[in-house]
Amino acid sequence: MRSLPPHHSLVEELRALRRPGLPRLRHCAREALRDTALAAGLCGGEDDELEGIERLLGAAVRRLTGGSPLHDGPDCDPLARAAAHTFGLFADRRGVPAADRRKAAAAVYGVSTERFRRSYELEVFAELATAALALTREATARPGPNGRSGANGGGPDGQGLPTGQGLPTGPGVPNSEGRHVTAGGTAARTAPATPASLLLADPPPAAPVPAHVTARIDIRVCPIELVRDADILVSSENVYLEMSKIFRPTVSGALRRAAATRNIAGEIVDDVLPRELGTWLRSHGRAGLPVRPGTVVATSPGALAAHGVRRIHHAAVSTPVEDGDRYHVAPAALAEAVQASFALAREERAALSLPLSTICFPLIGAGRGGLPALVAARWLLWAVRRELREDTTWSVRLVTRRPDHADVLRAASSDR
Repeated sequence: MRSLPPHHSLVEELRALRRPGLPRLRHCAREALRDTALAAGLCGGEDDELEGIERLLGAAVRRLTGGSPLHDGPDCDPLARAAAHTFGLFADRRGVPAADRRKAAAAVYGVSTERFRRSYELEVFAELATAALALTREATARPGPNGRSGANGGGPDGQGLPTGQGLPTGPGVPNSEGRHVTAGGTAARTAPATPASLLLADPPPAAPVPAHVTARIDIRVCPIELVRDADILVSSENVYLEMSKIFRPTVSGALRRAAATRNIAGEIVDDVLPRELGTWLRSHGRAGLPVRPGTVVATSPGALAAHGVRRIHHAAVSTPVEDGDRYHVAPAALAEAVQASFALAREERAALSLPLSTICFPLIGAGRGGLPALVAARWLLWAVRRELREDTTWSVRLVTRRPDHADVLRAASSDR
């Protein structure tokens, strides 16, 4: 396998490329970008390295969409749209001046160009570099024609590159196993990206649901903070892992409120869940920065331990857009979060010696501005069933405080 450049080298070259743009790529430093494209099999050498780098960036942006089609619309992942505008990757935008490209990228988030430059743009460079390295790792791990691992490029535009578990190591991204663990035991898991063929409005068809899988899924109308027979409660968060205000009637707000430690007067003396999330974000260099959609971070249960809860899993599935007035949720992020939660639960069961066997999910992804409830329910059930088929040691509670959402979950459950 060809040696890959470090993440920070790619970030620096992307930062330097932003102003001149792709038409002047030959005049820019591009050693890391060239080595990455070569390792991915997207070019063969000096003769086509410029085209290979453009293919690499295009494939990396498509990866940021979670496999959904790339287009300049509100239902497309905002990070992918901002990256495409930043480097002129949309059709007929290749030669647009740098100032206009930055303005268009800032408009994706509904912020000023200056605010975008100081904050969001840095994340675009970092996540695009992460996606490019992940694609390359997957390409080099893919069996070639001789049955051995090796890049084959997957087609002239890089669309054939498979998705998988490889992610670069470095600040703010998972290690080679896709997992973060802090000294205090707080952990995170980023699931492998769902293949593009699965990222439709409806989940893909699945095999008939065995009776033993159906029997291990329980749907309830109940506030999640009152569940007393689940080892792990899952909270739906935004990609900044900022929990809802403690007075909000959301899953995140309810769990934050219930987990807080209070004194005899009822005053909160330890806001446990956001404190532990803040510690994780700072220790991984993500304070004030988003994590990849689908990432799951675990914390202690705080005061919910009195209910028999052992861990809280915080699933980052929603991306704020337009200054947080609404959220974008890709079905891929929901499916990846479910997979990541199960994977993290298995790791914690072993590493922390906890008798974990039951996970409780709300209808994640169906909050304000997210997915329609039925779409979220279908994807949630599809992802849960996939995990229960693979691992028979788990049971799942699906809870909602809304009877109409419970009906939606039951309808999705019967839609096999």
